[in-house]
Amino acid sequence: MAETQRKPVPRNDGGELDTATAFLTFARESVLKKTDGLTEEQLRRVLVDSGTTLLGLVHHLTLAERYWFGHHVAGGEDPGDIDMTVPAGRTAADVLAGYRAEIAASDAAVRAAGDPDRPVAIPVQGTHHTLRWVLAHMTSETARHAGHADILREQLDGVTGR
Repeated sequence: MAETQRKPVPRNDGGELDTATAFLTFARESVLKKTDGLTEEQLRRVLVDSGTTLLGLVHHLTLAERYWFGHHVAGGEDPGDIDMTVPAGRTAADVLAGYRAEIAASDAAVRAAGDPDRPVAIPVQGTHHTLRWVLAHMTSETARHAGHADILREQLDGVTGR
């Protein structure tokens, strides 16, 4: 039987923001857990026809965090193309550290916004969605990619879990 990385879902229920951020954190941790103990080569290995790699997923999610929380919520610069191509010369350690740093910046933007009803600083295609909407969007985006990461990790070494 394959080793498992399973952990329980959050039980936070102390309010809307507390619950929303707990589930986003859970999804982020699930993605990062898929990279634990793997080599640079394994993190970059292409296992599916689309060319998706574990490291590419993390790179993509880093840019998505910056786009949604840094740009739309906090009003910062637009990071541009949010693809899965890891720039040449970036090590796996750099990409993973970048994701962790972007998560911290995103969490700070959420804390600064404070209220789930608060509209974003920069509209999304002309609409001032709320922080609530961005949290829901990023939770679903991150969870979707955590599922992709589960499959890639299982293909690499048989490890499963969330």
